[in-house]
Amino acid sequence: MKITEDKNSAGYIITGYGDGFISVNEVIYQQSLIITPEKLVTDWVATAPEDLTLKNLQQLKSWDPEIVIIGTGKKQVFPEPEVMFWFSSQGVGYEVMDTAAACRTVSILMSENRTVVAALLPP
Repeated sequence: MKITEDKNSAGYIITGYGDGFISVNEVIYQQSLIITPEKLVTDWVATAPEDLTLKNLQQLKSWDPEIVIIGTGKKQVFPEPEVMFWFSSQGVGYEVMDTAAACRTVSILMSENRTVVAALLPP
């Protein structure tokens, strides 16, 4: 699916996604990504839902997000409860969804200039 670009102040925006890829600023990535409006991490260690551990997700807090969106691949898979509790204890909103839904949600939040960090496994 191609997402229509909204002209906002984001440096990085999700421009599409499909089977096994996510497109950021029209560049196709087939690996897991962390994306914020200002930062793109293409060497994130998580490659599968079982890698969505507190150890691998705590770094997302360092970008001071209002909300964290986790895209878990083709289907929604919830991380261990300790992940949700940790984000809640830090005052950070936290949502888990399949990566296609996560891409759409992140695009909307970025167009609203919200402080969002997305950790995305390929769909």
